[in-house]
This record gives sequence, C-alpha cells and structure tokens, in this order.
Amino acid sequence: MKVAACFSNESGEIFQHFGHTKFFKFYEIVDGNVAASKIVDVGDAGHEALADFLRAHGATALICGGIGGGAVNALNAAGIEIYAGNSGAADESARLFAEGRLQKNSSANCTHHSEHHSHSCHGENHGEHSGEVPKVDVKLF
Repeated sequence: MKVAACFSNESGEIFQHFGHTKFFKFYEIVDGNVAASKIVDVGDAGHEALADFLRAHGATALICGGIGGGAVNALNAAGIEIYAGNSGAADESARLFAEGRLQKNSSANCTHHSEHHSHSCHGENHGEHSGEVPKVDVKLF
C-alpha cells in the first residue's frame, strides 16, 4: 500500500493546504510498517489535478491538513482515502497510518476557496491577512 502526505520540504511537517502543496512524501506501507519513502515535486499540478497526480504515483491514501470540497470530490472519484485535519511531522503521521492508528477524515475543512479576501488555514497564512485558526494535532482513535 502506498500513502502520500502533503509535505513541507523545509520543515518535514504536513503541509497545511492540499491545493498549494509543492511536494508529496510517498510512503510504502508493508506489514504495518513504513518500508520506504520518497519525496516528489508536484510541478505545475494544483487543486483537483493533484488527485490524478497521486493516482499516477500509486497512492491509495492521502494524509493532509486543510483540504477543500473540490479536492475531496476529486480524490473520492480517484478512489483515494483521505486523512485530513492532521499536522506535525509527516513521518510520524505515516507511522501512525501504518499502525492503523490515524483517523480517516474525508470532510472538507478548508472553505476559503470561494472567498475573495485573505485567510489563514490551520495557522498557515496564505499571504493576505493573519486570521488565526488553531492548528490541529494528529488525530488518533
């Protein structure tokens, strides 16, 4: 099984905005353990096109922070399970996923896509204003 995590190449943490992620870290899961991992640059793909990118790279699940409704629909159509609302170290989330301890969550939790003003999604400012949204921790059962 292969799981992808939205990845900040600078911090090693889960990048908090699915549609703007520049990297995914792919984890190969074997017998409840992370057997291998690889960081992949997404290039020009964005938002809903990322579902095709993930499917092309063999991902069957996604670990992410914030995600909008259009991306949820595209991932569902691609057959990719969603584990949204996570933050912190991507490697730790992948380990928890491998152990079956990461909570599946396919609800859209980033609703700013129709707004024309600034926002912050899960504590990460997208450059327009500094609205405070609390970070969420990795969700366990």
